[in-house]
Amino acid sequence: MPVVPEPRAGLHHLELWTAALAVTAPSWHWMLTTLGWTAEPVPGWDTGRIWRHDDGSYLVLEQSPDTLGRRSERRGPGMNHVAFTVRSRAELDALRAEAPAHGWTELFSGAYPHAGGPDHTAWYGEDPEGIEVELVAAVVPAAAPDGAAEDSSRS
Repeated sequence: MPVVPEPRAGLHHLELWTAALAVTAPSWHWMLTTLGWTAEPVPGWDTGRIWRHDDGSYLVLEQSPDTLGRRSERRGPGMNHVAFTVRSRAELDALRAEAPAHGWTELFSGAYPHAGGPDHTAWYGEDPEGIEVELVAAVVPAAAPDGAAEDSSRS
């Protein structure tokens, strides 16, 4: 009999509202599909887009008639930014180089890649409506000397 894993805590979905889907969706489509998310068409839904991650979570971008204002303000109350993990520093550098052509504006460029601190390798960008994204390079554990596994039982 198959073993069914226990439910775990995690992100179910994130819904972002936009004042101009036609302006913002191409930026998000490029970012998310480059990061491995899959666009999920919803026939007949002209005011929104969905991208799904392999883990089942998904991101919704919707142009709602209830949206107030024209831009997100990350420095105000509410969500400041969304952070995604990338596989490596090389992937981070490549995304940074391509992002402006897809509508992303780099934030904190003078401190790249350590705007979050010396032990944090990341790129920060803003979509055409001011929603901030942080791309964090995954930390690759350093190998023990001579490639041997480190014994954590020794002190």
